[in-house]
Amino acid sequence: MQAEYDGRQIVGIDLHRRRSVIVRMTETGEKLDTVRIDNDPVALGLEIAKAGPDPEVVLEATYGWYWAVDVLTAAGARVHLAHPLGVKGFAYRRVKNDARDAADLADLLRMGRLPEAYAAPPAVRQLRELVRYRAKLVAWRSGLKASVHAVLAKQGVHIPVSDLFGIGGRELLARAPLDGAYRGRVSSLCRLIAAVDFEIDAVAGPIRTRLAGHHGYTAIRPSPASARCWRRCSSPRSARSTGSPALRS
Repeated sequence: MQAEYDGRQIVGIDLHRRRSVIVRMTETGEKLDTVRIDNDPVALGLEIAKAGPDPEVVLEATYGWYWAVDVLTAAGARVHLAHPLGVKGFAYRRVKNDARDAADLADLLRMGRLPEAYAAPPAVRQLRELVRYRAKLVAWRSGLKASVHAVLAKQGVHIPVSDLFGIGGRELLARAPLDGAYRGRVSSLCRLIAAVDFEIDAVAGPIRTRLAGHHGYTAIRPSPASARCWRRCSSPRSARSTGSPALRS
């Protein structure tokens, strides 16, 4: 059957971290071949070449799909991404294995019932990587700052400043009356915050360059005037002007 069929093939791939299962079938749903491969661009390219010209290929938009989509696209395949939530029902089947998953994906595509996800091109994926990494760094920094506040709360220390991690706030934090173990933890947290600040700035540069002309990006950025105001409000002189008792001591 495999040698006789010369129509367009439908290919379902159950992609995993180290190995994947590939099912090739005809447009009427008759299986041509099922193979398991070690994840490797060459191995995937060789297998997809057996599907003939312009095959329709589907894989789930799950862990590590970028490289596979790039290899398949370069091989001339028309690639479709299955949305993970749309095929969630696979998990509740009585019979579940990798070959069945790959065949079910191919069947959904063949019958026009595939819940598709957006397959972002490489340039968009790189930009997403930067933005997502910056968001992750900011979340880590927020957690570190929350830990500093938690240590102060344990010692019953309140520092009356709007931005504890601005220049003025850090001066007050350095003079706060903390016992040895608590002082050591706060100092460690501040060093980690400074390191994460550096990484956030390093990632923000390429993001600014790539999105310099993007209307949405420029709309959400702070204006130069608000940035100057923020710097003034965060300065030690501005903090002293509030008449904070801690600063007068």
